[in-house]
Order: sequence, then C-alpha cells, then structure tokens
Amino acid sequence: MRYLTAGESHGPQLTTILEGLPAGMPLEASDINDELARRQKGYGRGRRMQIEKDTAEIVSGVRHGQTLGSPIALVVKNNDWKHWTKIMGIEALEEGQEDEIKRKVTRARPGHADLNGAIKYGHHDMRNVLERSSARETTVRVAAGAVAKKLLSLLGVEIVGHVVELGGVKATVNPNLSMEALKESTEASPVRVADPNVEQAMMSAIDEAKKNGDSIGGVVEVVATGMPAGIGSYVHYDRKLDGKLAAAIMSINAFKGVEIGIGFEAARLPGSLVHDEIAWDGKTGYYRKTNRLGGFEGGMTTGMPVVVRGVMKPIPTLYKPLMSVDIESKEPFAASVERSDSCAVPAAAVVAEHVVAWELANALIEQFNSDRFETLVDEIKRHREYAREF
Repeated sequence: MRYLTAGESHGPQLTTILEGLPAGMPLEASDINDELARRQKGYGRGRRMQIEKDTAEIVSGVRHGQTLGSPIALVVKNNDWKHWTKIMGIEALEEGQEDEIKRKVTRARPGHADLNGAIKYGHHDMRNVLERSSARETTVRVAAGAVAKKLLSLLGVEIVGHVVELGGVKATVNPNLSMEALKESTEASPVRVADPNVEQAMMSAIDEAKKNGDSIGGVVEVVATGMPAGIGSYVHYDRKLDGKLAAAIMSINAFKGVEIGIGFEAARLPGSLVHDEIAWDGKTGYYRKTNRLGGFEGGMTTGMPVVVRGVMKPIPTLYKPLMSVDIESKEPFAASVERSDSCAVPAAAVVAEHVVAWELANALIEQFNSDRFETLVDEIKRHREYAREF
C-alpha cells in the first residue's frame, strides 16, 4: 500500500489518495471521522482546534460501504480557508497587490522548516514553506491510518497510542492492563495517559509552560496486539518491519527519537535481561516469556505485542520567542509567533498510533494475497494456524 497527501495548512483542503487496499473491505466515513476527532482532543491544544472540526469525505474507491480495490481519495476541508482565500489563492496577483495580500514571511523561526526549506526551494517568502511543513498535514495522515486501522481490526489486530511521559512527568502503566482497559483509560484522560496518579501533574506542567510562554514535549507509546509471527523480513534491510516503523515515527512533525520495546534501556542491561526466552504450549504455540524486544526479532514480528515509542520535542513556536535573522535584511530579531499549542503530545499519540497502523497493515498486505478482502482474511487465518502448529 501507499499514500500521498496534498494541501497547505490554510489552503482550501487537505487530500490523501490511498492505493493498495483490498476490494470488499467494509469502510464508512465514520471509521475515519471518529479517529480525526480523537486527534483534535488533548489538554494544551490551541485555538486551531476550535476553528477546525475535521471530517473526511470519501470521494472515490468506496461504493455502498465497501472498498472497490481502486484508489481511495479522502478530502478534509479547512474551515479557516474563508479567511485566507486571497493570501493563499491560486491565481497570480496583479501588480501592486503583493504587499497588500501575501502576508510575506521573511523571519525564520528556530526549530521550524522555514529557513532550510527556503534555501532548498528558493523561496524568499517562507509562507510557502511553513504552510506545507505545518503539523496540520497530520490530519490526513490520521485519515489514511484510520483506514489501515479498520483493516487491522477486521484482521484481529488491535492498536492504541498513549502518553508515557510529558514535560518530565513519567507514567507508570500496569503491564497486565488489557488493550480494552488501556483504550478506555487513555480516551477518558485529557492528556491521554493510563496512569491516573500523574494526570494532574502533566496538566499542571502544560499550564506552567503556557503561563511562561513556553512549550513542552514528551514520549508516546503505541501498542499493537494480534500481529501474526513472521511479518517483515530479515533478508534485506529495507524489508525489516521494525525499521519501517522507526522511519514512520520519525516522519511525524517534531519527533526526534524512536524506541522498540525497551529501546535505549537495552544499552544499560546485560543480555540475560534484554532477550526474551522462548516457550511453547499446545494452545498458543510459540510465545516469549517477556516482551523486552517489543514484538520483534530479526526485523520480523514474534507474535507478541508490538511496542513502539516516540519522542516529541517541545513545539518550537513560542510565545517568548527565540532570536533569529530576517532573510531579507539579515538583521536579528525575536522570532514571530504563529498560532500554536503549548503542548501537542496527547494528539501526537493519536498520530503515532495511525502511522504505526499504516505500516502494520501495509506489511500484511505485502506478505499475503490481498486483491480481495475475503482472500486476505483466509490467508492470514491459515498463516496463524501454520505458525501455531510449526
């Protein structure tokens, strides 16, 4: 499977086209819109979430509630477009209109793509960069991931993203917590955390950052259960599924680190406390006694829960701005402020959940016959039975 996204933060719409979904898979707009609503929640979000009530329209690839096997196109309209029609318009401007209409950006903001993107593409108005590099684009990445998440759920794979650290406050999550309980607790939490003992401390950290004109980051975790063993490959570097997941997490705006399983903690432990002992019983077949490697060995799934974490840096748009340089005058200045959140880590957990869902679904599509949904279901069922009896 693959997908492309298009659109600018203040353009008329965001669009994504998905290719490679099997024909005959049940899909409704509500499957996508429920997930988009989750992305917009979270303590610390800014005013944009009050302006935009994101909903996706399915404009191709689905008929009467089932996928056709052809490309699926999804459109999310930007409600704020009505205030930006001249500034972000398609048509060329008449002579003398540029200063009046364009709201030209020449002051590069530290931590953003502004300056590097301007140098790369030759833009002397950095609005051409920031409109596309904005995290607004993750809206349609979640929409694409929602389709993948629907496919996974129909194949017996459940997935949830949650916050495990925010502003230095760390959660302690019960390792025996069921997926259903993890989902319920995180959905009920304003900061999407499963540890009620730290919820208020996380909210207070966000409040303090906002009061100081600052921002804070954190760590999110995505857990997926039900993935069959042997998905991915050890044969080539670019077919290792844990590598694909790491790349997907790092592609999210503001993410600066990835862990699989215990991740960096493995560097501080002896091998006997890192690797997972293998066991077998007649009911489940092979399993691991622990899951320190996060459901992966040799770039392939082990059948244990997939566990991926991502580090999100603090949002770089600050209300106590850092110093920078104007690209026209070359004079120093305090970086301009665009509308921003003080913390987007809870929302980032939802984004991470959906990019992981896409990679897991894609791995299943690549490995099994997937032209028809019913065939895919049968093949994965046979694979599970084969692995159990191996």
